[in-house]
Amino acid sequence: MVITARNPVHSVLFLILAFFNAAGLFIMLGAEFIGMLLVIVYVGAVAVLFLFVVMMLNMDFKELRKGSMHFVPVGLLLGGVLLSELVIVYQTWKHKPGLLKTNDTDPASELSNTEALGQVLYTDYIFIFQGAGLILLVAMIGAIVLTLRERPGVKRQKVAEQQKRKVSDVLEVKKVTPGTGI
Repeated sequence: MVITARNPVHSVLFLILAFFNAAGLFIMLGAEFIGMLLVIVYVGAVAVLFLFVVMMLNMDFKELRKGSMHFVPVGLLLGGVLLSELVIVYQTWKHKPGLLKTNDTDPASELSNTEALGQVLYTDYIFIFQGAGLILLVAMIGAIVLTLRERPGVKRQKVAEQQKRKVSDVLEVKKVTPGTGI
């Protein structure tokens, strides 16, 4: 539904639903931290950012879709190639013998999922983790830059003019005697 919905706002809402479904699968698999991280990062930040960008750009999506039907055969061909590659990888994949055996004397087995993930994330993969954060920052700044364009008829704040104002320019004190009105 993310791809086939006609309204782009509906597509983003279906994307949020897909993120929630993926988070539910992670929680059911026992990876609670990754499931909640998916909800916080993807639903809370990325999908909402997409939603605001779609709503703020005010693009004519009917005009964009006019010539898109001639790309369908190419898309189906590429999808078929990717699907066949996935099937080939799945059929030829074999796990290492003894990989699924657990060692009860391992001190790492006493750690919870969140502690083990944090230990690996902040030691072995710290540069990749920081790089992902930097990519998200650049995406956020890019979305803000895309939405901040000059539009006719939209009033903008002029800070310098606001700071130059004096009380006498905007406030007039009138003396009204009680009981006479204005």
